[in-house]
Amino acid sequence: MESRIKIKDLEPNAYQAMYGVEKYLSSTNISKTYKSLIKIRASQINRCAFCIQMHTRDARLEGETEQRIYALSAWRETPFFTPEERVVLALTEEVTLITNNGVSDAVYKEAEKYFDDNCIAQLIMTIVSINGWNRIAVATRLAPEHI
Repeated sequence: MESRIKIKDLEPNAYQAMYGVEKYLSSTNISKTYKSLIKIRASQINRCAFCIQMHTRDARLEGETEQRIYALSAWRETPFFTPEERVVLALTEEVTLITNNGVSDAVYKEAEKYFDDNCIAQLIMTIVSINGWNRIAVATRLAPEHI
């Protein structure tokens, strides 16, 4: 598959705006584990090979286990994730697939059991951000490195 345009080169201000969101996200209290789970799971759903490679590599460097990474697409069928992580993953799926049914009351109420409003806002912004990056990478056919 051949890459298309490089938005980073053509529209650097657009990338700078996206990096601004990333800078904000780095200042939040969302754990690296939650961020990794969000980035990997959304990238799987969006079929973004570039982002899957990047974020699984980063997650391993931050101490995430291979077992959990491999099981992430089937997280509901495993005992590997905490109740809080399950809520994060459910929210990630519903925001990523927002056109299906929006974010359900059940998932939102479950999130409220574990997270305050600010944390939920930060989680949603993390999900929105990776979905934006996924769409850029998929639309421009940004290829993962061959390692």
